[in-house]
Amino acid sequence: MAQLIREREAQRVKRHRRIRQKVVGTLDHPRLSVYKSARHLYAQLIDDLSGHTLVYVSTLDKALGKGCNIEAAKSVGKLLAERARKEGIKKVVFDRGGYPYHGVVKALAESAREGGLVF
Repeated sequence: MAQLIREREAQRVKRHRRIRQKVVGTLDHPRLSVYKSARHLYAQLIDDLSGHTLVYVSTLDKALGKGCNIEAAKSVGKLLAERARKEGIKKVVFDRGGYPYHGVVKALAESAREGGLVF
């Protein structure tokens, strides 16, 4: 079972590397990177040219719900869009991190769009 999980994670990392060859964030259009673990969900806006994280949100924040579920993803997306607007960021490029675009990843993306981010 453990070997199956390692293989699945290795396949996700390969997909993510393939995506990252095409998706690059700049200061004008930062990369919205998504990572999910078994317990938490993380999203950040990254300027790849300078290597800096501009905005960071995760379910570790006390204001958000715990867990890596759809409700938590919606609140993470909404808070990320709110913090991005405070920083003056409107347009981003989406990096799904090698995960399929459904469930938690889709909920986060749609919530960020509703919050005002364009991608």
